[in-house]
Amino acid sequence: PGKERLIMDIHGWKVLPLICYDLRFPAWSRNTVGYDLLIYVANWPEPRRHHWRCLLAARAIENQAYTLGVNRVGLDGNGFPHTGDTSAFTFAGEELLHVANAEGCFTLTLSHAEQLAFRQKLPFLADQDRFEWL
Repeated sequence: PGKERLIMDIHGWKVLPLICYDLRFPAWSRNTVGYDLLIYVANWPEPRRHHWRCLLAARAIENQAYTLGVNRVGLDGNGFPHTGDTSAFTFAGEELLHVANAEGCFTLTLSHAEQLAFRQKLPFLADQDRFEWL
């Protein structure tokens, strides 16, 4: 990870874009600023596909944020296979989309109202301890 996090406002949604290896470090995606959507653009090879999907779901649950992971498909320049496993999870960790071994464009409908209601029902993000980047 770098030293700063970029939060973008896109049509009223606060979006945190991260890359590949950032997924392994939960502190980097820690939701202290109330973002709504976490997006990972990645290059995870097939042998770690289980980690990829489990960590995406974990980031969604622990941050109460929709989480989207976009991954490559096919062989890379070193001959390592990538199965895609592009996935989307709700703020509760429920799977909305999983696409393996296929390229494509996919559309999802997300509900800001449902997310806010969920956060009000389970307001554990307000109980986070203080964490500072050095």
